[in-house]
Amino acid sequence: MQILHHNKGKIVYHTSTDSLHLRISAMPNLDTLFQYVDANRQAFLDRLFDYLRRPSISAHGIGIAETADYLANILNGLGMKTQILPTEGWPLVFAERLDVPGAPTVLLYGHYDVQPPEPLEAWISPPFEPTIRDGRIYARGVGDNKGQHFAQILAVESLLACNQSLPCNIKILLEGEEEIGSPRMREVVTKYRDLLKADLVITADGPVHESGRPTLSLGVRGIISFELRARGANQDLHSGNWGGVVPNPIWTLVHLLGTMKNERGEITIEGVYDKVLPPSEQELEILKQLPVQVEQVMQDLELKQLDQPLERGFAERLSFWPTLTINGFHGGYGGPGSKTVLPHEAMVKCDMRLVEAQSAAEIFDLVEAHVKRHAPDVEFIRLGSMDPSKTPYDSPYTQPILQGIRQGQGGEPIVIPAVGGSLPDYVFTKILGIPAFGVPYANPDESNHAPNENLEVERFFAGIKTGIAMLVNLAELKS
Repeated sequence: MQILHHNKGKIVYHTSTDSLHLRISAMPNLDTLFQYVDANRQAFLDRLFDYLRRPSISAHGIGIAETADYLANILNGLGMKTQILPTEGWPLVFAERLDVPGAPTVLLYGHYDVQPPEPLEAWISPPFEPTIRDGRIYARGVGDNKGQHFAQILAVESLLACNQSLPCNIKILLEGEEEIGSPRMREVVTKYRDLLKADLVITADGPVHESGRPTLSLGVRGIISFELRARGANQDLHSGNWGGVVPNPIWTLVHLLGTMKNERGEITIEGVYDKVLPPSEQELEILKQLPVQVEQVMQDLELKQLDQPLERGFAERLSFWPTLTINGFHGGYGGPGSKTVLPHEAMVKCDMRLVEAQSAAEIFDLVEAHVKRHAPDVEFIRLGSMDPSKTPYDSPYTQPILQGIRQGQGGEPIVIPAVGGSLPDYVFTKILGIPAFGVPYANPDESNHAPNENLEVERFFAGIKTGIAMLVNLAELKS
């Protein structure tokens, strides 16, 4: 199939007898491809807006099936072999076009589900009526993640429009449950391992570095979340009549938490650090290049000092060290004034961020064993989890991707060995066994998950160009 022309946002095809070799050798240069993007700015914006008007809220089950069908139709229109992969929850959309035997196969991952828009009253314009103000598109999902993976789709479309063929093989996987923790990604990727087989995966998600510079991330930390619940009497009691006699479940949890992390900031759960790998010299050198202004960060957050250990580097903490965070502590009376009560139950919610070589299952087991050893009557409840992921900087795909970012976004990229947050990249690196690269297109203040989520218009178009340039550069490598 060949693309004949663009007609009011639709792609019209005709058949071709050209050989694959002739089509690939005639690949237009980047200037021509970028000019095509510039010439179609309004059409691309109109189509993005049409996509953003479609709610796809995974937490509420609103618009999911309709949006999956919408995407499948778009990808079918690009001559891609498309299918919807069902799960016990919300489906994934998969498409592939394998034009170039021997060229790399690139898997482009994104998610079409979005966060609930509430509180609605905090939005300046309705969340599903995309609006441009001061050079930014405002809509729920525009940054996280519809605008970013739609830019990837338009990169594929632009390559086809200009050359009737792709420079390398492309697979696209769009998830419908990322915003509820990707609970079925491990199962899906394991089941469809052969279908998803590729040489690398690129995810356009999240914001660029807070400096605004183009960014390449090579890894993410994992996470486990859990609750600790302690109980005392069968009801709240008078602290004078019963204090010192009846155990206080809040103190039970305070003492337990004190055995899990010390005042030096070290996690004291036995075995947690056993598999933590120190950063390599190359990774430490990369971290030195990050434009982190620690004093400015502290000033902005009104901090007198960073958390312990004070001698540990700012960026090193976020890439190479696990954490234990108390997310919330609940029990007893918290209203105005005082109430001399001895509470009968207490609960604490925690998360732990994990680094490469750790696994969620192993750390869950270590924490549960620690709780049983120090406070056997405390209930330990496992919540969500995600394994960490990491791709080596010396991967053969790193430099072509960096070059594509330079060409598409016009600046020298910042490289981050592993970001502090968590994404399901482990399904690619640990199940498919392929390197995973994060190339965000959104502005640092995109307000994802918050009211007035936004994406700078020019970053959207730079994302399309970056997607084009990365694929053209990767095509020069053999699979």
